[in-house]
Amino acid sequence: MLLLYNIGITLYYLLVYIVSIFNNKAKLWLSGRQKQHVQPLNKSIWFHFASLGEFEQGRPVLEKMRNMYPDVPVVVTFFSPSGYEVRKNTPLADAVYYLPLDTSKNAARFIATINPTMAVFTKYEYWYHYFNQLHKRHVPLYIISGIFRPGQVFFKWYGGLHRKMLKMVTWFFVQDADSKHLLQGLGKSNITISGDTRFDRVWANAQAPKPLPEVVAFKGDSKLFIAGSTWPADEALLAKLIVKYPDWKFILAPHEIGVDKINHLESLLPKDSTIKFSNISNLTSGISNLIIDNIGILSSLYQYADVAYIGGGFGAGIHNTLEAAAFGMPVIFGPKYDKFKEARDMIGLQCAFSINTEEELLAVAGSLMDDEISRFRTAKVAQRYVEQNIGATDAIVKYIKEKH
Repeated sequence: MLLLYNIGITLYYLLVYIVSIFNNKAKLWLSGRQKQHVQPLNKSIWFHFASLGEFEQGRPVLEKMRNMYPDVPVVVTFFSPSGYEVRKNTPLADAVYYLPLDTSKNAARFIATINPTMAVFTKYEYWYHYFNQLHKRHVPLYIISGIFRPGQVFFKWYGGLHRKMLKMVTWFFVQDADSKHLLQGLGKSNITISGDTRFDRVWANAQAPKPLPEVVAFKGDSKLFIAGSTWPADEALLAKLIVKYPDWKFILAPHEIGVDKINHLESLLPKDSTIKFSNISNLTSGISNLIIDNIGILSSLYQYADVAYIGGGFGAGIHNTLEAAAFGMPVIFGPKYDKFKEARDMIGLQCAFSINTEEELLAVAGSLMDDEISRFRTAKVAQRYVEQNIGATDAIVKYIKEKH
């Protein structure tokens, strides 16, 4: 199985190399690894994140650990350019790198160079050679905000190598009882149900959001609908909703902000009432639709919203619903949400709603937009759900502090 794993890693690299010829994200993935020079450290604390979303998820633990061990350098690695490019200058780390490709040689060299006293991986990202090197060096490895489902490779007949990786983890901090039970079925007992650190992150953000005076001016006295992390399939439906509610203001923050993506979104909306955030200084009274063409302000935008739509539900899966819920508002998203516990929870509490078609979006959004009392009650349920689930960070950090 290890031979097949190594072949798969090599094939993945070759595929990225080919795709990088015409895909900028793949080009960044490749060139970022080729150009970086990892600086040696006497010791460090290593945090690894798949991408930007996982960084924000694990950030509360990173912040507390940074304060707890102020004299120990922190190294942060990312697998994806969408995390590295946005957070490569974060003050929370002394060094930020792309995770080198998971080969035995790369893993041994990287870990020997940064010399970690512990490693913290958020949610997922299981890399055999890195885990093996940490295990050989007796470096504690913690998985935080872990989530496990029966369909994952660990629980398949062919998942022997991945089950071996689980044996190299020092402690699992999982989101729910289902995850714990699945791990227990594999003979694991080094498990704590700590919850999801994203609740701590979004709750802290909602208590002290960054003010955006431009958005205040755009919203005025109107009600505001925000669509965050949208993809073209989401935007095609939202364009119909915008036409139906001319008295509402709309903000659309697409997941990808390349020129072609922004131009396509702009073409879906009424030209005379739409403006990009980069041109917000030209705001006039007739503008009711705002396209966010930058990265980094979405989590602060939600403070001004009355209803939120979260994109991705017509693709691989929805994006972060908790950022919006923490500010107290109903949340709508597409059909692919089953892998996200918080989405399932909120649907059960009737403060989140899944839609499949244009007609369903118009009906669900309409019921919230037309009924202020219902919208207010639903919003309070969403906010209370987030508040009741904070605390994972303290549980994780307390355990680690006791062991170190």
